[in-house]
Amino acid sequence: MTPGGTAWVCVPTYNERETVRPLVTAVREQLDAHGIDGHVLVIDDGSPDGTGEIADALAAADPRVHVLHRTEKGGIGPAYIAGFRYALAQGADLVLEMDCDFSHDPADVPRLIAAASDADLVLGSRYTPGGAVAKWGIVRRGISRGGSLYAQAILGVGVRDLTGGFKCFRRQVLEAIPLDEVGGAGYVFQIEMTYRATLLGFRVKEVPITFTDRTEGSSKMSKSIVLEAVTHVPRLRWQLRRRRA
Repeated sequence: MTPGGTAWVCVPTYNERETVRPLVTAVREQLDAHGIDGHVLVIDDGSPDGTGEIADALAAADPRVHVLHRTEKGGIGPAYIAGFRYALAQGADLVLEMDCDFSHDPADVPRLIAAASDADLVLGSRYTPGGAVAKWGIVRRGISRGGSLYAQAILGVGVRDLTGGFKCFRRQVLEAIPLDEVGGAGYVFQIEMTYRATLLGFRVKEVPITFTDRTEGSSKMSKSIVLEAVTHVPRLRWQLRRRRA
């Protein structure tokens, strides 16, 4: 029995035909190997490369694999929110998010779930002691680390890896956060969700992971995503702090 109940792993996809099958298979194997009552939800944003069809075939062969089809690419934030709502409606007690490109190790999924036994939000952290990043160049490292430090400074929180996308939420966290108000579409979505959880008083724990750069497909990082984070973070602090006051 999963600590805390049933776990759902949400995996957003866009043109991930090379990795969706092995990733979903690996996550399901990890859940079974650790006796975890778990499901995998693929959230596909209308991938033109056939990712959604591959996911459909996986779901047809395994009742614990599910697919949520969205009509167009709308950003990682809206995709995750759609996935969260789907998982909660199916009775999920724990909701995880992870990438489809093996940058997040499926073997770490049980570690995040186990850590949720005494935390409300568990972060797979690259920047807590023991965490690491592999196969990134100096520019990409600087953008990621600098983004986390920038968000830490502006928001005034002690979380070391605010930009990471490997997380485990307790149901109560997602129910407490007004998902309709979450404005981050790109990777700033990760900052916003963690910040909102801390403001609500939920317990946040960072579990060290090694993040490995993708070997298939192309990165979704872009200048517009970086610009969104730079402008959205201070606005987020002002809006939420003012609302609390």
